[in-house]
Amino acid sequence: MAAHLVRRCCWRYLGAFISPPSVPASLLAPVGKMVTARALPFNSFHTSSYLSCADGFSVKEQVEESRNPEHKVIGELIETATTPQDLLQLAELHALNSNQASQIITQLSRLSMGKNLETGSILQDERFQQLISIMDSQISHVWNNTLVNLVKSLYTLGVDSNRREVQSVEQEVLWRLRRLTFRQLASLAEFLALKQGKESRLLSEVLKKLELRWTELEGTRNVVSLMSKVGHMSPALMDRLEDKALELAEQFEPDDIRKVMLALAYQNRRCVPLLRALSYHLTQKHSELGLSILLDLIFAYGKLNFHQPQVFQKIATDLHPQVATMTPVEVTRCVRSFALLKWLSLPFFEAVAQYTLDNTKQLSVSQLCGLILSFARLNFQPSASEDFFSVVLEELEGELDNLEPHLLTDLVWSLCVLQQAKAPYLRRVLAPEFHAQIRGDDSPKAHSLRLKLIHINATARLECPEYQGPFLPLEMLSATEQGEERATLLQSSLREALAGVLGSLDKGRFNIRTIYGWHIDAEMVVNSENKPLPVKNFAAPHLPHSEGKKPLPPDARRIAFLRWEFPNFSNRSKELLGRYAMARRHLQAAGFLLVDVS
Repeated sequence: MAAHLVRRCCWRYLGAFISPPSVPASLLAPVGKMVTARALPFNSFHTSSYLSCADGFSVKEQVEESRNPEHKVIGELIETATTPQDLLQLAELHALNSNQASQIITQLSRLSMGKNLETGSILQDERFQQLISIMDSQISHVWNNTLVNLVKSLYTLGVDSNRREVQSVEQEVLWRLRRLTFRQLASLAEFLALKQGKESRLLSEVLKKLELRWTELEGTRNVVSLMSKVGHMSPALMDRLEDKALELAEQFEPDDIRKVMLALAYQNRRCVPLLRALSYHLTQKHSELGLSILLDLIFAYGKLNFHQPQVFQKIATDLHPQVATMTPVEVTRCVRSFALLKWLSLPFFEAVAQYTLDNTKQLSVSQLCGLILSFARLNFQPSASEDFFSVVLEELEGELDNLEPHLLTDLVWSLCVLQQAKAPYLRRVLAPEFHAQIRGDDSPKAHSLRLKLIHINATARLECPEYQGPFLPLEMLSATEQGEERATLLQSSLREALAGVLGSLDKGRFNIRTIYGWHIDAEMVVNSENKPLPVKNFAAPHLPHSEGKKPLPPDARRIAFLRWEFPNFSNRSKELLGRYAMARRHLQAAGFLLVDVS
């Protein structure tokens, strides 16, 4: 056994330095026995039997190829063939072995893909069937790298996966999995993930091997490729890939960072340490980024809702001079991402507004709606606001009948946020026949639409004196009332603090749902000397059902306490959020003094 181990070590040492033709025959014999002896246990092949070179072939495979001149000639003919007929003729002119037949099938696949050829005629050719038979007759003699390429080629050419020969190839791959290099496993996994998906038994086994051998993973290219193509198939493997990516983050190029970010975004994996590392290296090392990389990055950050102000500022700054040359799809895509992140860069958004004015005819109705929705989310008013909205609304006015109800509601709601809602828009969504279609629907989507209609109704009543109706019925305004919710720590603290100020909880209201669709955490009434009054004694027009009937005394004021619900933003930036800004306007128009609680 000691002598056997010495021979293996000698082979590993000499194989790296001696060119294939000069390897002594005495060294080839033991290696040949190791490679071809199928009775040996799998663990004897795991690390020593196939020493991988840069092209994926083992040292022994290259030695055997170079020692046989005829094999070398056939290999050159296969590589230089330019048509499927050149390759198929080799089966007639030469006595091929299973490895050569497999190489021809692989080259046929490459030619058909490279030249976009129809594979039907190839599959029906008798010479191709002869190649399949030769390959199958001695499948165990096909080299590892050739076998991996063969599996991919059979699928690419469209050979029936239920055919006995294909299943034989798959079984051979399963037997050899422990002998394949990590790179071969990764290449096979990426292909099978694309072609077959999770139902593939072979892919399942390959993923298990990758999970066990992840420590062999080297190089940024392999990490990035596996994360983007295979990671979604195996959460356990993705965990390992994230660890490796964090280790290699400093070596990533901008395109690598883009691919990793997209992989995380599509899989909804919010790996904070990795995202922070990628963000740091993105801002510190990479000064210039291409347009496609910038668009993909801001999309990924928006999808993951991961806030990195320095990165956002860099992306917005780099995008600003390129806005005029972007396509409508690119513009609306990045604006939507910034809106999801609640990040407003005034120069960039002003450029987008000007782009919209210059290219209104090139923008589709859905794209124009998307821009208005994004502007409303950030409460952004262009400097040329009057021109912008007159042009955009004129373009949209004739298309309202064609909009899906939820999109139409979102559009009018956004116009209310931006204080640009006109009577025709309000009338269209507040009409009884429009909201009748969601009456009795308790789905979350219907509840969201109903709440937005209530906000629109509040805008029509409080901010549009020229609008004469229709309005939502009272029963719909009270439909947002739900069961008691558990008070948050902030609400409990507010209640305790107000109890000390009021002297009695009867002088205040808590957890109030108004007919305007807005939630008030607490309400109190004070007189001209700022002394609390019993709030329940007075009429409350902001509630569906008021307990009191008395009007407020002269100089008395209602005070509403609003909770600040956006942890990523300071209280000073509240005007950037359209929804919160509209709530403040409505409550102020209803006679409230507002106090922000955070």
